Amino acid sequence: MVTYSEAGVNVELGNDVSKILYNAARATWKNREGKLGEIVVPFDDFSGLRYVNVSGLPEGTVMSLGFDGIGTKVNLAQRTRNHRTMGYDLVAMVADDAVVRGAEPVLLGSILDVKSLGPKDAPYLDEVKQLAEGYIGAARDANVAVVTGETAELPVCVEGYGDRIKYNWGAGVVWFANKKRLFTGKEIQAGDSLVGFYEPGFRSNGISLVRRIMEKNYGPEYQTFNWGIGPYTMADLILTPSKIYSKAIVAMTGGWDLNRKPKAEVHGVVNVTGGGIPEKLGRVLKPSGLGAEINNPFKPTSFLLHLQDKGEVSDREAYKAWCFNTGMIAITPDAKKLMEVASWYGIENQEIGFIRKESGIRIKNMGRGSHVEPWLDF
Repeated sequence: MVTYSEAGVNVELGNDVSKILYNAARATWKNREGKLGEIVVPFDDFSGLRYVNVSGLPEGTVMSLGFDGIGTKVNLAQRTRNHRTMGYDLVAMVADDAVVRGAEPVLLGSILDVKSLGPKDAPYLDEVKQLAEGYIGAARDANVAVVTGETAELPVCVEGYGDRIKYNWGAGVVWFANKKRLFTGKEIQAGDSLVGFYEPGFRSNGISLVRRIMEKNYGPEYQTFNWGIGPYTMADLILTPSKIYSKAIVAMTGGWDLNRKPKAEVHGVVNVTGGGIPEKLGRVLKPSGLGAEINNPFKPTSFLLHLQDKGEVSDREAYKAWCFNTGMIAITPDAKKLMEVASWYGIENQEIGFIRKESGIRIKNMGRGSHVEPWLDF
């Protein structure tokens, strides 16, 4: 007789994991107390009913959903056995995408697919607790509540590194907005300023390229290679958690509630993820037909430039793969005020360029070949 457990699925252990993630979700509900998205729990249990009261919303309120995941960055977490930063990457990918539309992210749910939750005598509960720890902190930074989630053991579908937990983690976000505050792209005007928000790491994009460079230059166990900054390995640096900017942007725009006064004038928002600045800024500018010049970008980290050099990655390709330490760009006619608000939220920022009448994106090159090609045109 073959049991479900022998087939690779441990129902009892799955319930233990569900309880860990439920308690993590429960810790985020205070983020929406007294606000749209407040969680109502008639029966407090990880499998019990919970819902959100959205009755009585004003005319013009709209909602939608967004989905994303953290991709192959989990491979670095598996290699270092440090899963605490993954929640920040996950929440940043969905919450920061919501504000690009002029919306306010409110509720979040996730699906954690694992190869196995571990043997009965040594389950992978510590790794799950690490994921939950980051999840709670990231939800606080984004001001969202985790309302639901799911964990599934998929022994023949999920692979990864090492002999511990192997997983893929994706999330969906529910956002609300008022139609009057949605960004269409037509709000952007020539002469508007571009304000960049600093991102110390790679966010959760271009990691496959990073991993390939690392393995080619430092071997299959590249995660152990020390970069020379204290005890930190290269893998530690790649695992730098994504900054989350959505709470600051919502404060600037006022979010979904027209009674909430905007703290700065925003004409557009760019979440610099896959495709880098050229693709993501280009997408936001497409409706207006305008272009942009970035003449004062953040200086990329020496680690990013080291990887570019080791991988022989052209500057043009590097700008398409990585964010070059600019995690978000806000477009505004009043850079000084917007920068002031960003600073209130602890975001390092600077004016990096401006909107121009000519189409296309021109970037002052900060890559390895900047001495040969000081400007890049996309």
